[in-house]
Amino acid sequence: QVQLVESGGGVVQAGGSLRLSCAASGRTFSDYSMGWFRQVPGEERRFVASISWEGGHTRYADNVKGRFTISRDNARNTVYLQMNGLKPEDTAVYYCAADTAWTVRPDDYDHWGQGTQVTVSS
Repeated sequence: QVQLVESGGGVVQAGGSLRLSCAASGRTFSDYSMGWFRQVPGEERRFVASISWEGGHTRYADNVKGRFTISRDNARNTVYLQMNGLKPEDTAVYYCAADTAWTVRPDDYDHWGQGTQVTVSS
């Protein structure tokens, strides 16, 4: 089992930046690929970005490509999501997730954090 705790959410003006962190504890962090997802009320949870076990490969949703960067520090058991050029439509609860497979489908992830709210004002 791995436990995940997100932090770094908040309120930011359009065009601003935030960095989300997700700290993991429990099993060996490098056993897991990591993903970031987001959800707004009334909608399904959507893929944002994912990173492979050692960080050598990343994937992004088309609507965040070029603005968001996912990274990980296996020595610190932490995955990050640097978000630049934020837009009001980026407003959501952001979740990190862990799975032993590298995937973009939320249903494939076995472990989830509690989420952190990101609000982008226009």
